[in-house]
Amino acid sequence: MSNLHEHSNRTVVSLEGMKKLEEKLQYLSTIRRAEVAEQIAVARGFGDLNENAEYDEAKNEQSRLEAEIIDLENTIRTALVIDDSSVSTDRVNIGTTVRVYDEEYGEEIEYTIVGARESDPLNNRISNESPVGAALLGKKRGQTVKIDAPGGTIILKIRDIQHKK
Repeated sequence: MSNLHEHSNRTVVSLEGMKKLEEKLQYLSTIRRAEVAEQIAVARGFGDLNENAEYDEAKNEQSRLEAEIIDLENTIRTALVIDDSSVSTDRVNIGTTVRVYDEEYGEEIEYTIVGARESDPLNNRISNESPVGAALLGKKRGQTVKIDAPGGTIILKIRDIQHKK
């Protein structure tokens, strides 16, 4: 398998992430669409549509919802789905968990590299497009990476690369 960072023009998601995107699309295009249609119908009953804030808000919500549905459909259609178990652990890649040593703080940290749609920095699931994720991509065990961050330079030494946890 080629290095996944070569596909940066496509959204990269895991099998699990694709399932979540599909579930969200299903929810938005059925339940949420029906709720918004009901809000519009109720707001119409409030009278003059020219001065009807509830109607305007419901129509705005409908526009936001339809835009989100279109975005999800496009993402699902064009996404590169990664089976984490097939990802090589020779180098840091999307779908790997990398254990690094932060030289400034003298501590080990584990980051799981995921596509942007699945990132959750509070749980150390970082995007391949984030500064740290992008700097780690393609690197091997034992390599040291310097990352210029807003708070200064971060120096991380790669200790281990495993399949995503």
